Amino acid sequence: MTTASLDPRALRDAFGSFMTGVTVVTANDASGNPIGFTANSFASVSIDPPLLLVCIAKTSRNFATMTSAKGFAVNVLSDKQMTVSNTFAKPVEDRFAAVEWKSGPHGAPILAGVSAWFDCSLNEIVDHAILIGRVEAFENGAMAGLGFARGSYITPGLSGKAVAAAAEGAPLIAAVVERDGAVLLIPEADGRWRLPQMVLKGGEALAALQEYLAATTGLGIEVGFLYSVYDNKTTGHQHIVYRAAAEPGDSQDGRFIPLTELPLDKMDNSATADLLKRFAAESALGNFGVYVGDEKQGKVHPYARKA
Repeated sequence: MTTASLDPRALRDAFGSFMTGVTVVTANDASGNPIGFTANSFASVSIDPPLLLVCIAKTSRNFATMTSAKGFAVNVLSDKQMTVSNTFAKPVEDRFAAVEWKSGPHGAPILAGVSAWFDCSLNEIVDHAILIGRVEAFENGAMAGLGFARGSYITPGLSGKAVAAAAEGAPLIAAVVERDGAVLLIPEADGRWRLPQMVLKGGEALAALQEYLAATTGLGIEVGFLYSVYDNKTTGHQHIVYRAAAEPGDSQDGRFIPLTELPLDKMDNSATADLLKRFAAESALGNFGVYVGDEKQGKVHPYARKA
């Protein structure tokens, strides 16, 4: 899109493709009462001096308090704290009544069970919307952080455990490569179709798949989230399947087939057909999940939608 025709909603969706962590930023108001809000506009600035930044909208109900407070804390939520994120994202009067917390060394509220926290003094306000804090104290926990992308929460712990379990053997690693409502399928000699896939002989699954797709398709392809991990007891293979997005152009191998025209009765096996059927249904809803199980039964772990 050109600058003159920018669609605010489309721009928001494009920004949302970048996966971020989820934090709750906290402070005390002039009366000493705790305030806080969910934010993913958080970044480290420097190690020496120890600085970080958070952004706050000028229209936020917390703007005046945050810009006048002596400091604030950034609580990096763990992958078990989606409820906490939703609590601090809603216009609830006493958000702190629903969580366990304490005052940090520098005075800002610190939430229990977070992946990490940083208690900061207010160092600088840039353009009245960027708060730069100097880290006065911090703690790094052992929990995995909570991720967020395209309007959904991502829990790295689930994906990591699933891939690690499958990678104990020599699994087939594949991708549902999508572009403009179509997916890339590879024809086989017997007239059937399959997903682009390779045998993982070692190394990191995501990097290996990225290299394979670039070499076999000749296209720019961005591998995204884990989509399915399952054992096919009929063929004896373990499968790790990711979602991926392709840039314009013709693939050196295979072709893009619209989701409404998928040859489900001509796939290499019933598990692939079921996977693509689920992908088509989830694409229509815009709400995806991770399947873990075997070729006949398992569970879809949905990416939790932000309230």
